[in-house]
Formats: sequence, C-alpha cells, structure tokens
Amino acid sequence: MKKYIIALDAGTTSVRAFLYDIASNKFVHRVQQEVGSDYPFPGWVEQDASEIWFKAAYVVSGCMSAAGADEVAGIGLTNQRETVVLWNRETGEPVAPAIVWQCRRTSEFCASIPAPVAETIRAKTGLLPDAYFSASKIKWLLDHVPAARRLLREGKLCAGTVDSFLIWKLTGGKRFVTDVTNASRTMLFNLRTLDWDEELLGFFGVPRAILPEALPSDARMGEAILGSSRIPVAGAMGDQQAALFGQACLSEGDAKITYGTGLFMLFPTGSAPVTTQSGLLTTVAGSVEGKTTYALEGSVFHAGSGVQWLRDEMGLIESAGETERLALSVESAGGVSFVPAFTGLGAPYWDSEARALIAGVTRGTRKEHLVRAVLESIAHGAKDLADCMQKDSGISLRSVKCDGGASANGFLMQFQADVLGIPVDRPEERESTALGAAQLCAVSLGLASAKELAAKRKTEKIFSPSPDRAAAEESYRLYRLAVARARLHI
Repeated sequence: MKKYIIALDAGTTSVRAFLYDIASNKFVHRVQQEVGSDYPFPGWVEQDASEIWFKAAYVVSGCMSAAGADEVAGIGLTNQRETVVLWNRETGEPVAPAIVWQCRRTSEFCASIPAPVAETIRAKTGLLPDAYFSASKIKWLLDHVPAARRLLREGKLCAGTVDSFLIWKLTGGKRFVTDVTNASRTMLFNLRTLDWDEELLGFFGVPRAILPEALPSDARMGEAILGSSRIPVAGAMGDQQAALFGQACLSEGDAKITYGTGLFMLFPTGSAPVTTQSGLLTTVAGSVEGKTTYALEGSVFHAGSGVQWLRDEMGLIESAGETERLALSVESAGGVSFVPAFTGLGAPYWDSEARALIAGVTRGTRKEHLVRAVLESIAHGAKDLADCMQKDSGISLRSVKCDGGASANGFLMQFQADVLGIPVDRPEERESTALGAAQLCAVSLGLASAKELAAKRKTEKIFSPSPDRAAAEESYRLYRLAVARARLHI
C-alpha cells in the first residue's frame, strides 16, 4: 500500500501542501508559498488566479519529491471559500483577477436586492444576501469584463470557486467540478435539492452552463497530471468544513471553533438544514460516505486581528505570545470591555456600521487589563454564536474543539470554557483544515472510514469550566453592554 496522501490547502494568504503519513495519521512534511492580494480600490480585494495555480503546483511537487511519486496515494483539496475565478474553457487562462471573499465591491447591489428575493435566497441557500458570497461576484465579472462576455457567447467560459479552478488545472482541463460544501457558499445552490437553483441563477444572470458539476465531498474529483505521474484527486471541501471533519465533529452537540484573524464556529445539526432567525448561516457540513449533513455557521470578523492591533498599531505588545502572560498577571480585566468591530460586526449582529470600542477605562487601567479584555472579547464572540446556535437548533452544545493560531493561548482556552460552561478540547494536531483534507482523501480512496479516522484524533488538553464562573459571566454582561454602545452609530 502507498504510504502518503498530499493535502493541498489553498488559503487566502498562502498555499500549502502537507505530506500525510497514512499509517501514523500525522504530517511528516510541508511546503508553503505566500499568495499576494491586490486592493485596487477601497473595499476591493483581488488575487491573481494564475499565481494561486503556479504556487499550488509548486507545493504539491515539493511534497511529491519528498515522498517519492510512487508512494503518494492521492491528493485531498481544501480551499478558501466564496472567492470566484473566471477562466477560458479552452486555454485554462483566467480572464480577470479573482474576486476574493473579502471583497465588498458588490455591497451596493446586494443591499438593493428586493426583500422577497432576499427571503427566497435565505430560504433556499441558508445564506444572507451579501457581497461575501460568490453569486454577486460572478454577476459583476459578467457585467464588467468584456472578455468574459465574449467567451460566454462562444461557449468557452468557466466560472467557479478556487477548488474548481485548481481541479481543472490539475487534471489538464478534463474535470470541471466542485463539491457541495463549496457550492453551498455561492448563494446559487439549493440546500435541499443539492443542485444549482434555476430561479437564483436567473436572478443573478448566471448561466448554468458556466458552473461546475457539484459532487459529494468524498468523490473522486479527477486524476492529477503531474509530470509523468497520474495521482487521484480524491475529496474536496471548503476550509471551514474541512476543519470540522479534521476535528472529528461528526455528532450533534459537538462544534469546532477556528481562531484566526476572524473566528469561525461550525455546529453540526444533522441530516436536515436548520432554519435560523438569529443571524447565523446554514451550510452543508459535508457529503461523505453517502450521507449529507448540515451545520449552522457563525463568523466573527475580528478575533486575532484584535491582538494584531495591540501589537502593530498600539505598540503594547511585541508578539502575540506575550498576551497569555499579561492576561494572567491581573485578576480580571478591571471592568474594561473591548468590542473588536474594526470593520463592523459579523454574526449574529451583521452590523457593518458598528465600530470598535473600549469601555470601562479608569485611571487605574493598565495595558494588562486591555490585553485581557481583548482576549476575553474573542471568547465572548464565540459565546454569542453558541447561544444562537443552541436556540435555533434545539441541540445542546456538549463540547467545543478548537484550532487556529490563538488556540495555543492557554488563558483564552480556559476563559472560553468558563464563558461557555462546557469543556474546550485542544487537539495535538492544530492544522485541522489540512488534516480534514487528508482524511477525506483517505475515505475517498477507501483506505479508512470517517469513524475510524475520528477515533485516531488525539487531544492535547481539555480545558474544563471553572467551578466558579461568576467572573466570566460578569465579563460577558459588560461585553454585551459595550456591544450595544458600539452599535449606536455615532
């Protein structure tokens, strides 16, 4: 049996390939390349899709060289979601810069969507009409790029998310596919039929013919042509769903939180989509081993970015690693609350006009208090989401599995457990997104079942709630008051 799987993780700021040892369930090698972004106008974010492809090919080749091509069983793919690429069906060349998920150029259009259409979008896709998602990006490109319109008339245009583009390139243009998790983030995909929705395609002016076929997450996506090697591309998932799979959150009552620049929480809800009234999103969690499952998702725009602000703009710390020591050096935040609404508030508020706020400052306030308040605000953002998820689904949250850079902060993880009142589980392997892609590939290739892989997950530490949670509850109460002030828009 071949020894390795390559997990290709095409993120927003970098493209990475991980060599996964099947027998040990561990990564043994990785190659990384940074990916640049362009900001041609305020609120616009673009990337060169050709750069993404060249660097993806480079990192995969690096892992193949380390393993030996004959020892690689397959490639599993995970990617930044919602980002849109348009390319020439004959040449494979992009016809315009990729519009990144962060780009706000279509905000005005999304705000003008009539209420009945917005309700239809919500009912069919589980998403809020927003520039965050792919549909309005595709519409913008078709409206503003003459080359795209010409290729459309000639029947030579492809439109897809980053996974579709990379699979197309890896397979030499032989496969034009996506998976259902990525499709569910486009605002064009019906959660119940698991297919492109004709009514929404018509509203956004997106011809079905330019979109990829949506396959189960563990499908054989095609065969990568890499030099003289032919390697199966087996399994693909959006990054947050891949992290959910890698964290073995397979049961109702489990959830995962990824702590990065922002905070992403996914909460599995079972075999049917849950309608939410709390500003959350309903999404496909995955389609694996013949079973499609759904999740509620909440996105907090700013989490680790608050720590970056302390370091880069305020100069209060030299590195993120200092924050745990500084937070533990004081008994509390001293009544200080921080709301990290630098560019508005995400779920569950969706208030783009809110702005960051520091409340409760006195003459006795020191930088340690502010540092602690910033860390506490991250945990409070997750508390907001958890309360809404439990209310909307009727499912009690039993445990949280954490990953991402800030999960290394012991103070934050303990405070998160205290605020939520449930255990927080930090795994040995923190690269949950890449791990999910690798394990999904193993399932696709028939090398293991999802249940068998879940049993291999190892915990580094469990953070249990403190017996006395009164201080954490008071901190959350003050945080909610500060959020109300941040939303006064004055």
